[in-house]
Amino acid sequence: MSETAPHASTRGDREQPRYSIGEVSERSGLSRDTLRWYERIGLLDYIGRDHTGKRRFSDRDLEWLALIGRLRTTGMPVADMLRYAELVRAGEATFPQRLEMFRDTRAQVLAKIDELRQTLAVLDYKIALYEGKAQTLEPAMVTAHDSEGINV
Repeated sequence: MSETAPHASTRGDREQPRYSIGEVSERSGLSRDTLRWYERIGLLDYIGRDHTGKRRFSDRDLEWLALIGRLRTTGMPVADMLRYAELVRAGEATFPQRLEMFRDTRAQVLAKIDELRQTLAVLDYKIALYEGKAQTLEPAMVTAHDSEGINV
């Protein structure tokens, strides 16, 4: 389900089913159950099977899972990821909707980054405050208060 259009000579290689579910689990960091669930709900497109019926994943599937992982990191809900997968499957006519999804997600990520920067500033302030207080305490007092914590 990758959106990049590879050269015709490499396309077959990328789509060649070659990895077991265990190998994909190791490579992606996702559990086997999660991979099966992604397939069941339609987040993963058709996964090939070998002659014994076992799942076989391609490089293209691994690329898709990497994208899904990034989208999860943004906090995108699974429902939105499913919607995105449907749009990809629907073809180029859905580029405007996909672009809008990514712009919205980008704005949310930037807001989250801003919130994290503010949180980091508070933590840096508290660390500096505690470091200053810890340096002014006598060594015996630091030991006596370490187990209970110092309230500032």
